[in-house]
Amino acid sequence: MIGYRSVDKSSETEYIINRSRFIGRCFPVTSEEAALSLLGDIRKKHWDATHNCFAYRIGETASIARFSDDGEPGGTAGMPIMDVLRSKELTDVLVVVTRYFGGVLLGAGGLVRAYSRSAADAVTEAGIVSYVPAKQLSVSMDYSRYGSMEQYIRSAVQVEDVEFMENVTMKVVAAEERLSAFIKDITERSDGRCIPQITGESYLRIKEI
Repeated sequence: MIGYRSVDKSSETEYIINRSRFIGRCFPVTSEEAALSLLGDIRKKHWDATHNCFAYRIGETASIARFSDDGEPGGTAGMPIMDVLRSKELTDVLVVVTRYFGGVLLGAGGLVRAYSRSAADAVTEAGIVSYVPAKQLSVSMDYSRYGSMEQYIRSAVQVEDVEFMENVTMKVVAAEERLSAFIKDITERSDGRCIPQITGESYLRIKEI
């Protein structure tokens, strides 16, 4: 597993220059099918637009990457949008920029700047998150230890679930770089009676500021 960056949520922005209206939209997506479905929805909504240009990158290593100028001069729309995604090292993301022509030609340089700005604004509005490689762990303890252990565990790792049965079992996710230290701390704090068990792999989702 490797870490990667994506966007936090969907967004919509608007930019007007020389009466041309650029509507930028950004979406987190996890498959090419999802990206194409959203693109189809936007094309239906803005059927009367002059252009609906887009770029998307899919997969942890962005192994799927596509873009389109949708009728704009070659290299003036889809590639500038893609360049924004690449420069920010984003994947699992779709950006669509819808243009309504305002009657004034912008020229190739003007188009590149407009589409780049619209894409960048949409990404900024969506926010960026990092997905850090992590391990899923199960931490079981008796009820007498739960009160003293809970606060530390919640401060050290991400808690996904807590089961109250014969013992208390906390399902947590710890970043790989923190794994050894966390297991050591729990073992020492419980005098060796509570040893976290690795149950699988996951990611920690961290919102960037």
